[in-house]
Order: sequence, then structure tokens, then C-alpha cells
Amino acid sequence: MKIMQFLVLFVAVVVTLAAAAQEEGDDADQCLAPYFQVKGADDLADSLPLKSTSADVRITGVIADVTVTQVYENQGIIPLEAVYVFPGSTRAAVYGMTMRIGERVIEAEIQEKDTAKKTYEAAKKAGKSASLLQQKRPNVFKMSVANILPGDVIKVTLRYTELLVPEDGVYEFVYSTVVGPRYVDPSEASSPDPPTWAANPYLHEKEAPPYTFGLALRLSAGMPIQEAICTTHETDITFEGPDTASLSLGSGEALGGNRDFIFRYRLSGGAIQSGLLLHRGAEENFFLLMVQPPERVTPEAIPPREYIFIVDVSGSMRGFPLGVSKDLMRDLLSGMRPVDSFNVILFAGGSSIFSGGGSVSATQENIREGMHFIDRQRGGGGTRLLPALQRALDLDRTPGVSRSMVLVTDGYISVETAAYDLIRSRLGDANFFAFGIGSSVNRYLIEGLARVGSGEPFVVTGHAEAPGAAKRFREMIEAPLLTEICVDFDGFDAYDVEPLSVPDLLAGRPILVYGKYMGEAAGTVRLDGTSGAAHYSEQFDAASVAPEEGHAALRYLWARKRIALLGDYNRLTKTEERVREITALGLHYNLLTATTSFVAVDKTPRRKTDDLLTVKQPLPLPKGVSDSAVGGGFVPTTPEPETWMMILVALGVLVLALVRRASA
Repeated sequence: MKIMQFLVLFVAVVVTLAAAAQEEGDDADQCLAPYFQVKGADDLADSLPLKSTSADVRITGVIADVTVTQVYENQGIIPLEAVYVFPGSTRAAVYGMTMRIGERVIEAEIQEKDTAKKTYEAAKKAGKSASLLQQKRPNVFKMSVANILPGDVIKVTLRYTELLVPEDGVYEFVYSTVVGPRYVDPSEASSPDPPTWAANPYLHEKEAPPYTFGLALRLSAGMPIQEAICTTHETDITFEGPDTASLSLGSGEALGGNRDFIFRYRLSGGAIQSGLLLHRGAEENFFLLMVQPPERVTPEAIPPREYIFIVDVSGSMRGFPLGVSKDLMRDLLSGMRPVDSFNVILFAGGSSIFSGGGSVSATQENIREGMHFIDRQRGGGGTRLLPALQRALDLDRTPGVSRSMVLVTDGYISVETAAYDLIRSRLGDANFFAFGIGSSVNRYLIEGLARVGSGEPFVVTGHAEAPGAAKRFREMIEAPLLTEICVDFDGFDAYDVEPLSVPDLLAGRPILVYGKYMGEAAGTVRLDGTSGAAHYSEQFDAASVAPEEGHAALRYLWARKRIALLGDYNRLTKTEERVREITALGLHYNLLTATTSFVAVDKTPRRKTDDLLTVKQPLPLPKGVSDSAVGGGFVPTTPEPETWMMILVALGVLVLALVRRASA
């Protein structure tokens, strides 16, 4: 009996200590973390008020215009407020929203963020149906719809536009469908404005989305289409002419809202749309210069390169994403030259480094050892990106060697701002490239990190794409295509030009310059640069270009570009002046921003009782992401030596107590 008591006590103590050790390491990871949906919490309420989401996509030339419709229906007997977190394109300029209740259509107003929130809360309290669209990240939005009465069907429509920028002659349109679970760093959880949207219910892995998904796309390319394909969803593509195509989802894709929709097309001969686009507005005129890059320079002048790979091995990378990461790394390392060098840093809750003494030569033996270092990883724990970035940036640098850092992650964190700050403050130390791995990656983080680091982003959604991405990366970093770039306006009265200076061109994609112009289009726009050892120049006659009504989106795209630039600077050093300028741009151009929101309110009160229930719409896990990415999931870990010592001490105490009891 005493032995049994001892065993029970011992097991209890060991379990308690192990749980305490696990809690000490993982509790911070789960702060404001997503969680699995608890079904049946209120049998009287509809816990899945979002019934469908669909997109109507119109691509004309290089500009995509998208209309997204979300349908909410209350099939319970309690009035609801539905809260839905959903993703969007990092390039999107959201310029309009409407709410439809039966036959009534309410056009949303753009207001300052706090004002819009107060307008919405007042309408909710008064029993009026209302909707509020907020930007939580440039690619994460939150829709709140208040006072959905039993039996109500409310349709909320939002409209956005974006520019399609080709890479190596391939155009790509991405419609993101679901926000992956986000790890919230403890420092952000305790900040004055914590990312509470990250605490959202999720379904278990492989559980179908609770709403239907639809998408229709029409492409008017303006030039003959050579190829059009969608590899993420089953689709039906019809060519209506040499430069026109229509796409619809296949019959089996009604529940395909658990992964990004990706549509790619190529023009005949690999050509890209280039030239000068103009739009005349009532108050302002806008232009976009898109210049096709020159041919690549010869590889003889390529200096020695150093590559530091920073690889995410956290819980959300377990399985398919980490497997793809290993394939990608193996391909990248095998393509390096002997004069190049490399190092590898793996990070989750902590970080480990392949070569603490600095980067090693890219010999076959070192590459094998590097891959063995990566292959031992299985994935688990939180996602502490910042210490890993700091560790990489602090490595000694060899003079005369071009250093590039490559981050491989799904981006399921919420410390984008701090990561941007760190990279911007060390921008002269290295080029920066980001690989997003997974079926629904955090593109805001991936694209933003590459942008602030003057590099390029890559997204790999499956095993088959990894070799191609590795090949594009190697081709890109061999040498700049065009350096010392200068844009000159002669007789063309341009102002508010973005960017002020054009960075080196590293990829097979066009140079983009946005801006406004005064009066009639006249004069010339000339671009000069250096390609290898040769001078490069191209000139455009503005008077020969007719402004088009179809280019009205240029006003939104320019404003979005300007807002993104101000936001980047604000992440480095936030100032009230920049905040006011972002707000003014959002209000003037009717755009959703971090400081402006859309709000629509039905003037007629509809709810007279106080039984409004708020329901957070549960999200499906992105395809290929396991349950371990969601807070509350237990990831087995090997106890630290300190934990074993605690267990042995506890064992000794219990043995001593048992001996004393037996003696008594």
C-alpha cells in the first residue's frame, strides 16, 4: 500500500514538474494564440454565420479589379454579431464597401479608425445593422457585422485593385483565402495595441471550411495569351479570343477556401506589358512607368557570395512545410560555387547555428554536413524570429564578399514591425530574401521583409515548386541586371514620384515608377542605367500616349504605394506627422489603411432586445498545416537537464518521506 502511495505521489510530482517546465517554455507562445473551436457552446446560436465568400476578378492589361462578396446568414434564434478575420493581397488598394440587407443597399463611408469604431459600436448598441471593415495588417482584415437577426441574410461587398507585376515574363494573380494561425510574441501581447485578432477559433486539420468558396476571373490581356493555368484549384478556362480568357472554379471546389488561389499566365513570346500608362482625373493626373529589364550580364564579373540561411523549424512548419524547406535548402546549397560560403541558423523557441565560427566554404563535404544539420529537425515549439535575425546579422562578415540572407518560414508570427525595424537598421550589412513555405503563408511578412531588405520575396506552396523557386533565386542573385538607375523627366511635369530613387534591378521583372503629372501630357520620360559594362537607355514620348479611363485605378495604386512607403518609415521611427499623412491619404483617396476603416450603418433600428451574441467565425487550417500550429496543442519535448535534476530531487524527497513513514 505504501509503495502504491509512493508511486502515485511520484507520478503526480513528475507530471506537475514536467507540465511546469512545458508551461515555462510554451506559455508565452500561447499568449493571444489561436484556439480550436468549441462546438455546441450555445445551441440557440448559429456558430457559423458566414455562409459563403466569393470573388469576381477582372484583369485588364496589368491591373486587376476584384469584388469580394461575403454572405452572412443567421440560422439560429439569437441576434448575432459576426466577426470574421480574412486575408488579402499585400498589393491591394481597398477602395469601397457596401452592405445589402434584403433590398436595401448601404454604401460604406471611409472614416478615421477610431471614429469608424465608435460609429459601429453606437449602431450596434442602438440595434441597427452595421458592418465595419478594419485593416489589422496590410494583408489581414477584420470584418464585423452587427445585429444579424434570426433569418437575416446580409451581403457585404468590398472592392480592391492591384497591379500585376510579372517575373521572368510570367504574370501571377493570387487570391488569399484564409489567415494562418499566428504566433504572438510576448512583447506584442503586452503592447498598448495588442494583435487581439490573432486569438481566433480554428477548425482541426483536414476539417472542411464551414463556408463555400467561389471565384470567377476574366482576363483581357491586351496582347496574345500564350498560356494560362491554375495549379492550386480545379478550374475551367475558356479562351474567347487571342487576348481574352475566362476562368471558373470546378464543381469540386466549393470547399476550396483553405488554400490560396493562384492564377498564372504568360503572353506570347514571353513579352511583358511595358510603357507609360496615363490617367486624367478631375483633380489630379496619374502615371505609371513600366520598363522591361535588359538582358542579364555575363557571370564572369560575379564576386564571391556569402549566403546565410535562416530556417523556421517551429510547430507550424512540422510536416509538409518543413519537408519542402529541406528540399529547397538541398537544391540551393547544391547549386553554390566553391568560392561561395554559407551558414545555417535554425529557429523555433530558440535558435541553433551550423557553424558558430562563421560561414564555411561551399564544398561538397560542408554542404553534406549542412544538410545533415537540417535533416535532424522535425519541427516544434514557438516562432522566435527576432533573436534568430539578430544572431545572423551579428555574424562576422568577410571583406569583399557580397552577403545575402535567406529566410525560410511560413510567417506565422505577428512581430512584423519589429522584424522590419531590425532589418532596416542593418540594411547596409546584407541583401535580404524571404521564402514563404506553405499553402497559405503570411505574405505580408514575406514580401515586407524582402522589401525593406532590398531583396525579393518567394512563395512556395508545394513540393513541386521548390526546385523552380531555387532556380529563380540563383538566377536572380548572380548579378544585378541594371544598376545606377536614373529616371529623367524632360518637359513632362511630374511630381510626387515613387520611388524617389530606383534601386538596383535584380530580377527578370520590370522597373516600376509611379507619380502624378501637371497639365497635358508632353515631353519625354527617359530611363538610364548600367547593365554589366554597357550603358542602358530607354525613352518614352508622353505626348503619344493617350490617357485612358480604364486606368482610373492608378490613383488608388499611387496612393497605396505612398501609404506603404510611409508605413515602412513609421515602423522604423513612428511620428504623428506620418500617421496624419497616412490618415489623410486614406480619407482623400477612399482607401482602407491602418488608420482608416470602412463603416456602413442601416439607419433603421432592428433589434429591440439585449440578447446580442458575438460569434467569431472559425477558420479552417490552411491545407497542409497541422494541429500543432494552434495554441493548446502539446508538442513533446525532451526535458532540459535542469528538469531532470528537479525530478531526481523530488524523487529523493519522496523516498526519504516513505522511509521515515515506514520507520514510524
